[in-house]
Amino acid sequence: MIRYLLLTALLALPLAPRLLAAAAAEPALVPTQITCNYAESVRTDKEMNTVFTGDVVVTATNMSLRCDRLEVVSFVGGAKDEIIAKENQFKSLIAIGHVRIVQGSREATCGRAEVLPGDDKIILSERPLVVDAETGWTYSGKNLYLLRGERRVHGEKVTFTGPAVKDLGFDKKKLPGATKPADASAPAPATPAAAPAPQSSPSIQVPGAEPRK
Repeated sequence: MIRYLLLTALLALPLAPRLLAAAAAEPALVPTQITCNYAESVRTDKEMNTVFTGDVVVTATNMSLRCDRLEVVSFVGGAKDEIIAKENQFKSLIAIGHVRIVQGSREATCGRAEVLPGDDKIILSERPLVVDAETGWTYSGKNLYLLRGERRVHGEKVTFTGPAVKDLGFDKKKLPGATKPADASAPAPATPAAAPAPQSSPSIQVPGAEPRK
């Protein structure tokens, strides 16, 4: 028995760093908490539909959400007289009005957001805008999709805005055969004087001769 335990421990040693790395990468799960000014729930045999209104705030694992109205659909189990069962699982959370979501270094604003925990997806619509503080990129479009575990942003008719890029054009001063531009402060070169016009030779009058016509 002791040999078996030692062998199991030795075989597990190479896997220990991987397990620790996976545990460090995976954030600790925290209970989802929702606060609001008013809430109303309707329960069926399989689902619970709850509507939260007025200054709605949601805090969950690696995410916070604010909006004017939140519609939550969750699967339920247990006895029918239980308002909240231990087996509850969120099916969807639909946020409406002045939506603001913070997810890690990304912050998203839009008019409507649909959170689908089962699909690890968040769908943003109605003028969505996503700002990634870590990369400096901004995303806007018709519909944007945030996927769990991915730093990419998917969407339709997306506009990407990134950090400024320095001028990558040609420098005329470094081109072959280029001449330096004239210095405005330097004196202009002197213009050479024009050569004097040739003078006609004087006429000589011979006494008694008639003037030449």
